[in-house]
Amino acid sequence: MITKPLNELTIAEAATLIKNKLISPVELTKSYLNRIEKVEPAVQAFVTVTAEQALQAARESEQKLMNGEYLGPLHGIPYGAKDIIHTAGIRTSAGSSTFPDFVPGTNATVINKLQAAGAILLGKTTTTEYAFQGGEPPTRNPWNLEHTPGGSSSGSAAAVAAGMASFTLGTQTFGSLLRPAAYNGLTCMKPTYGRVSRNGVITASWSLDHIGAFTRSAQDNAIVLETMVGQDELDPFTLPHGKPDLTNALEHPISEMMVGLPSSFFQTDEPAILLAVESAIAVLERLGMQWKKVDLPSYMEETIAAHRTVMRAEAAAFHQERFAEASDRYGHTMREQLELGYQTSAVDYLQAQRIRTIFRSEMMMLFDEVDVLLTPSTPYVAPYGYKTGSPIFNGPFTNTGLPSITVPIGFDTTSGKQLPIGMQLAGPLMREDRLLSIAHHYQQATNWHQLTPIIHIH
Repeated sequence: MITKPLNELTIAEAATLIKNKLISPVELTKSYLNRIEKVEPAVQAFVTVTAEQALQAARESEQKLMNGEYLGPLHGIPYGAKDIIHTAGIRTSAGSSTFPDFVPGTNATVINKLQAAGAILLGKTTTTEYAFQGGEPPTRNPWNLEHTPGGSSSGSAAAVAAGMASFTLGTQTFGSLLRPAAYNGLTCMKPTYGRVSRNGVITASWSLDHIGAFTRSAQDNAIVLETMVGQDELDPFTLPHGKPDLTNALEHPISEMMVGLPSSFFQTDEPAILLAVESAIAVLERLGMQWKKVDLPSYMEETIAAHRTVMRAEAAAFHQERFAEASDRYGHTMREQLELGYQTSAVDYLQAQRIRTIFRSEMMMLFDEVDVLLTPSTPYVAPYGYKTGSPIFNGPFTNTGLPSITVPIGFDTTSGKQLPIGMQLAGPLMREDRLLSIAHHYQQATNWHQLTPIIHIH
């Protein structure tokens, strides 16, 4: 018996029902399209909804199922994609008036992989301008419509939290996966740099961009990530590693693992966040994990400054031709950041990359003494208004290319508003399996990831 609305099923739950022909891809797709019609005016997570294409894909998916051709756990599962990811025949605007009518002729590699696995695209989700800074979309946080969902993957996070998609794709160049995931009470993995192809994804910063998925659970995230990873000849930055078995790795034992707690990440003015993290650590202790305090490299401020230098310089290089032709069509903040990028000297850029290399080496040495690092996902919960929030806790793991994941661990109710809190775990290169296993065991022992917001529609 199905005990909840179809659009609230996890990928794993829906996959079992579809495989056993207890629900159809058409039924599931219609449930999400109905949900979009109901709550999208309040949440504003989508730029484009491709309802007809989605229903046609669902009918084709159902026919394959009737013919005995089951493609796997994403067969018939509806999803959304951030509007910087190329989708053939579907407008990709990058949240910018400089790019208003671009319709790609081909899909990004990740879209092709998901399509081959049977997933059904519902549409494109909102983003800040070029997934960089400024041009905040009107997207709202489903847990409280007066608060931000975070950015730049604003719509991707809000769509899953609001039950408008089973999962969504986003990107992170500083904190644009984990921050909005934490603000919206979701599970999201930023994989190792180069783990997922960025071919067909509009660049924010070549050496910093990562692709990940917003999901309701670690189990769902493993299913999606397992489909997306792999070397791609169209993206020279992808790593030459085969497909990992992430779903089976979920059940790997986590007892006796050592968790490192970086003291600098626990200096927040929000007691609710510290209490929630302490409670989460207690759960992990009951599951057999141990913890110790660790010190991160002392020059964190210099590393963050280097990160921003690299972002601006690489963005300026990517936008050089378009900016020369139409600088006045960029939003004020984006234009300001690009101008700073054009003022960056080769010496500044190379020094920033040198700092990144040293920092990455020292961060990786920490995993000689601990299995994972644990921090709050954000220094505070989703702010009021349209600002995207602070990525400061996520940046070090983007900067180094290390994998990191956020899972929901509670709520801040001190102001009378229920706003989600997340816990971030980071691990050694290529150890997404370890992070997903810990996240999964934690979610087996708690129910924060199962809660959904009540959206007040006026």
